[in-house]
Amino acid sequence: MNLTIENILLVGSILLFISIIVGKTSYKFGVPTLILFLAIGMLAGSDGIGGIKFDDPKLAQFIGIVSLNFILFSGGLDTNWTSVKPILKEGMVLSTLGVFLTAVSLGTFVWLVTDFTIYEAMLLGSIVSSTDAAAVFSILRSKSLALKTNLRPTLELESGSNDPMAYVLTIAFLTLVINQDQSIVSVIPLFFRQMILGAISGFALGKLSKYIINNIKLDFEGLYPVLVIALMFITFAATDFIGGNGFLAIYVCAVYLGNQDLIHKKTIFKMYDGLAWLMQIVLFLTLGLLVYPTEIIPYFGIGILVSLFLILVARPIAVFISLAFFKMKMRRRFYISWVGLRGAVPIVFATYPLLAGIDKANMIFNIVFFISVTSVLIQGTTLSIVAKWLHVALPEKVKPISEVDKLILDLPKSSLQEFEILPHFYAVHKRIVDLHFPKSVFIVMIKRNGKFIRPGGSTELETDDVLMVLADSEKDFALVQDVLDKSPKDFQSI
Repeated sequence: MNLTIENILLVGSILLFISIIVGKTSYKFGVPTLILFLAIGMLAGSDGIGGIKFDDPKLAQFIGIVSLNFILFSGGLDTNWTSVKPILKEGMVLSTLGVFLTAVSLGTFVWLVTDFTIYEAMLLGSIVSSTDAAAVFSILRSKSLALKTNLRPTLELESGSNDPMAYVLTIAFLTLVINQDQSIVSVIPLFFRQMILGAISGFALGKLSKYIINNIKLDFEGLYPVLVIALMFITFAATDFIGGNGFLAIYVCAVYLGNQDLIHKKTIFKMYDGLAWLMQIVLFLTLGLLVYPTEIIPYFGIGILVSLFLILVARPIAVFISLAFFKMKMRRRFYISWVGLRGAVPIVFATYPLLAGIDKANMIFNIVFFISVTSVLIQGTTLSIVAKWLHVALPEKVKPISEVDKLILDLPKSSLQEFEILPHFYAVHKRIVDLHFPKSVFIVMIKRNGKFIRPGGSTELETDDVLMVLADSEKDFALVQDVLDKSPKDFQSI
């Protein structure tokens, strides 16, 4: 079947429906959902029962980049700065030095056991050097796996922030493969330009995005998530235009926004949670359609050899060397080395050699695809088991719930109090978003002139309003009273 304008919506919606239904029951059998999405795409492809002909690496790359924008941005929004701050150094070292060491060690191995040139081997190593944000976020969250001593924030920070490093290494070694007369020193400026401009641009555009979101007055609440999508793509495209790393920029931008007071923040979070899942499904279905299973079979031997070396040798070496600078229990290091899932991102990066037309592009693509599948199957299905073996998992009854989870799930607090806005209060005629209430409290309703209204970030408080506030402790309620009654200058004496 050839995809046309007439049938693409029908075929696409059927595949999406099947993926959701199959994914719903997949964990009963311990199979990662993402693998099933990939398998459905392969079954629907030319070598499968669907017979859909899809052989367009350029379109697949475009879909992959758009999907990664949503996945990384959603992951950034969910990143709680309070949780990440204690492990920021470990996460950053893993996402830079760890990725580099993985690429070099795996590339060296491939160079020794195949007929790849050193640059071709390093290109393959670079493509699969980062852990996959979609795979890590999806599996950790769908399994509701609670881990001890900041392990989960470390893993999510690493997976969300290490794709830019892998991207830069991939582009650098692809350049060296194409231009064999260049030296490796010539690509060093590319690395620094991409990373520095990406970080600066992401933070600057994050601050600008916050100002726009909180100060633009839209008539409909549903338009605010659409506005954020526009700002996300502007951040990526503008950063890429000036020579920075767009993937790093959108992640930094999202982390900043996710930890700020925003108008309609709950609506934005809920939408991005759904969109991230949609993009994961679309991405894996597309890559499944792009792959021809019959072409992978000849690379089974080298694929399993490279994949096992990556899982058992290259990843542990990178983790142990990177974390040698920090005090950390050995079992935590072992677990971090095990959660080195490769998913869709390496397959997307593997389309770059295909489009560049280098000699071993097809071989690299098929080996990378094989590595991604075996990684999710072997590591993804054993995350819970290995966590229990290494004693890094929290018991079911003490699993923590993050503030982001509470925001998305509307989980109730332990008690409720009412606060009346008196005429002399600082909060009179102030927007809720500008008052900066503690993140541990929720304003669930406002009673005004005998009627109840649902509060939003842009809601202005008026004299005689009665706020219904949910919180966990008396200390939280005292902080609310302080925010309502005192101006910012008064807080210096509190």
